[in-house]
Amino acid sequence: MPESPVAVLDIDGTLIDSNYQHALAWYRALRSVDEIHPVWRLHRLIGMGGDQLVTEIGGADLERRAGDRARERQGEEVDALLAEMSPLPGARDLLTAVKKRGHRLVLASSAQQRHVDAFLDKLDARDLVDAWTSSADVENSKPAPDLLETALKKLGVPADTPSVVVGDSVWDIEAAKRAGMPAIAVRSGGFGDDELRHAGAIALYDTPGDLARSLDETPLA
Repeated sequence: MPESPVAVLDIDGTLIDSNYQHALAWYRALRSVDEIHPVWRLHRLIGMGGDQLVTEIGGADLERRAGDRARERQGEEVDALLAEMSPLPGARDLLTAVKKRGHRLVLASSAQQRHVDAFLDKLDARDLVDAWTSSADVENSKPAPDLLETALKKLGVPADTPSVVVGDSVWDIEAAKRAGMPAIAVRSGGFGDDELRHAGAIALYDTPGDLARSLDETPLA
């Protein structure tokens, strides 16, 4: 009998409605180091880890000059917005449905540990998931595949264990492709269907709840 694939789920933007708050937090953080970038441009980078976002938006010079300060400030701005972040429709239902089908379940997040803790509490997920990650677990975040590979290590399974990624951004899908994992996308990241499919998504759903109700159509059946 084929091995049941591991379900590797992103948290920010996939299970928790947080992307636009993160974009605003980055805008405020960069402004604090005298960098002004349109929020729409920042939104396009949400899902990419903070270790890479500063260089992507402002180049290597900005990273050298103010990268660490911007990331620290961004974390503080997220702290102030946590109360406004809520689970997306059906987020916990998706976790429950995946577990009921016998899959091992790991949440792969590049958020700071205190934010991951807050999200786990919002989802009431600590007793549901088998493991989770934070930014402290990797040096290179999405779209690098490191976070997904680390998620499997947290479960104590080989890197070539069959796995399915669920994410909301092109950066999630790109990381999955680099890790050799099929990826399912939810539209809550604000990316177009064409972008998600071009990045490699094998299926698209509006919400985690829609995916939960359609698991039989996916490799997580």
